[in-house]
Amino acid sequence: MDSIAMEMKKQSKASPITRRSRDPNSISRPASMVLNLSFILYCVISLVPVLLVLSVSFSDENAIALHGYRLIPESFSLAAYQYLWQDAAHIAKGYSISIFVTLVGSLLGLTVTAMFAYPLSRMDFNFRGFFSFFIFFTMIFSGGLVPWYLVYTKLFPIKDTLFALIIPNHLMNAFFVIMVRTFFQTTIHPSLIESASMDGASEMKIFRSIVLPLSLPVLATVGLFYTIGYWNDWFNSLVFINNDNLVNLQYMMYKVMRNLQYLTANAQVSGSVNISSEIAKLPNETVRMAMCITGMGPIVLAFPMFQKYFIKGLTVGAIKG
Repeated sequence: MDSIAMEMKKQSKASPITRRSRDPNSISRPASMVLNLSFILYCVISLVPVLLVLSVSFSDENAIALHGYRLIPESFSLAAYQYLWQDAAHIAKGYSISIFVTLVGSLLGLTVTAMFAYPLSRMDFNFRGFFSFFIFFTMIFSGGLVPWYLVYTKLFPIKDTLFALIIPNHLMNAFFVIMVRTFFQTTIHPSLIESASMDGASEMKIFRSIVLPLSLPVLATVGLFYTIGYWNDWFNSLVFINNDNLVNLQYMMYKVMRNLQYLTANAQVSGSVNISSEIAKLPNETVRMAMCITGMGPIVLAFPMFQKYFIKGLTVGAIKG
């Protein structure tokens, strides 16, 4: 028996069974290649429309009419940007208004949303149900356009001020409040808040030093939504602003496009042949695309700025098991 045991031991040493430990979060090489190719294809599909708009903005108007849209311009031209350059001062003013409104509005909206959502996430808040219903009710029912307009022009006289571009529609979104409240409830452990309270921290201290640093992912997401909403808004300028020095970039571009369409559509109505021919030469399609490129510039840089907060928020932790 001893000889048999010795022989088996020698065989086990001669041919050891190797087992490779595998990370449970890792994926196989073929699956990784498929995922990478899928994301590359998705990026290409997303970039093609932007490249098409950029190409058309640098194309000649006659070439667009003859050959249609092309990824490579059939005939290169800067006529659309030269047409916009004639209003460079107004466009720069619109840029400054849009940047100011976007920055201030996004910060205020994010602050109000987080401060409203935090008490709703606390189970010990007595009026939690009432305020939750109050914010949820606004998602279902609306007062209508006319009462909304009268509130901000008669009750709160903010017409022809920058407040009219910040407060209506965007300052606090009910859906964002519910989203942030849900994140607070599911991510911020109650024992963390309880331990901070026992150490003598005030509610504002807990909110500022504990809750907000642990909520960077949802705050970055909501902040990005607020930024896009403020930047793309033109309706508030249409309704509340009569002063041309206070309109934002999007509404200014809308006015340029509307005036250009009006001149092009009524070119044949003019009695002078020379005037009609000059109006017909105005770039129409290319100016639209040039306005898109001009208006999308700063907002393209918004996501890379928020991306680091996504990554930082995902790596922050408080409760260690």
